Amino acid sequence: MKSLFEVISFTIKDMVKRKSFIISNIIILLIIVVGFNVPKFLGADTKNAEEVTVLDNTNIFEGKLDELNNSFKELGYDVVIDKTSKIDEIKNKVQNEEITSAIILTENENGLNFEYVVNGMGLTTSIPTDVINAIQLTYQNMQLSKLGIPEDKLPMLNTGNNIQVVSLSSDESSGNIFIMMILSIVLFYAIYFYAYQVSTAITVEKTSRIIETLVTSTSPKIIVLGKTIGIGIVGIIQTLVLILVAVICAKVFLPGEMLSMILEMTKLSPQIIGIIAIYYLLGYSLYALLYALTGSTVSKPEEVQSANGPVAILAVIGFYLSYFTMMNPTSNLNEIAALVPISSPFCMPFRVMMGLSDTNEIILSIIILVVTILLVAHISIKIYSSAILNYGEKINLKKMFKMYKSKN
Repeated sequence: MKSLFEVISFTIKDMVKRKSFIISNIIILLIIVVGFNVPKFLGADTKNAEEVTVLDNTNIFEGKLDELNNSFKELGYDVVIDKTSKIDEIKNKVQNEEITSAIILTENENGLNFEYVVNGMGLTTSIPTDVINAIQLTYQNMQLSKLGIPEDKLPMLNTGNNIQVVSLSSDESSGNIFIMMILSIVLFYAIYFYAYQVSTAITVEKTSRIIETLVTSTSPKIIVLGKTIGIGIVGIIQTLVLILVAVICAKVFLPGEMLSMILEMTKLSPQIIGIIAIYYLLGYSLYALLYALTGSTVSKPEEVQSANGPVAILAVIGFYLSYFTMMNPTSNLNEIAALVPISSPFCMPFRVMMGLSDTNEIILSIIILVVTILLVAHISIKIYSSAILNYGEKINLKKMFKMYKSKN
């Protein structure tokens, strides 16, 4: 046990001291900070209320717009009713940035016309549809009242369409699919990136002959497990730090409404967080052990990428198998992807977030994944023991098979 902790400690220290690790973290942190400032850079309105001037210089509403001020404030708009300015004056004020935007109201035989005036259309510019709808509703009620319809009957005439979606499938999905797909992508890259580091670390140590010292002081099994656990710990800490920085940046830099919308779409219960953590650890363990195997079969750092090719292909196949089945989450293929070991770490958390999987399915998926990890660990350690001190040409599949069958 002492040897295992020594290998884990050595691996962690070696990882965090690398210039590539330090520089990549700085770059990622800068990207997070800049990314959460994009709405501000693009001119997104971070104020509590958006200022809108409504021009009714012909008194179409007979003063009734003043009664809507409280409703406008509840919608998040600071509306100013202008009854005296001319149209050209209002446009000049917008152009000179004296006012932010204006809604010009005119009336003809076809009814009420709206003209929304802004200084320039940008990526963050949006039409205040809530204000326009409220004004339109008031105008309709005025016209209906003039026709002699009682005021208590007006709400019935203005009732919108109430549409309820009924799914006939026995499995119903819920939640924001887009956000869940993004989380699945993040989970994939976290697992893939840190697992890949195991292969790189083993190859570097093998090339520098550090591995010879390690082998003489401990067993190959301890080295493989220590490398896998050590890099995994660094990955977990790095991931948590990045998430913490992202959360802080979101609260500091994002507009309140935008932040509320994101939090609304990313509601994560303790159960879902637990499932994500379990599949993160299991998925990382599976691919880290596979990369430990490929890392021990090469003798030069430049050969790592080609040796890791088959494992990378498996990872990509597993991810896309889960990702594309998310388009139809109740399909049989999605259920299969949640059980296949190469894809279940990316697919099963998605199914849990969608409310599509039961306890038995989750347990079965975890059992299959754990059994696969134990099998891969056995094969990886066996081949690693024979291949780690090989400094000749790259080991092919035939030689790997012979090493596994060997009793040494």
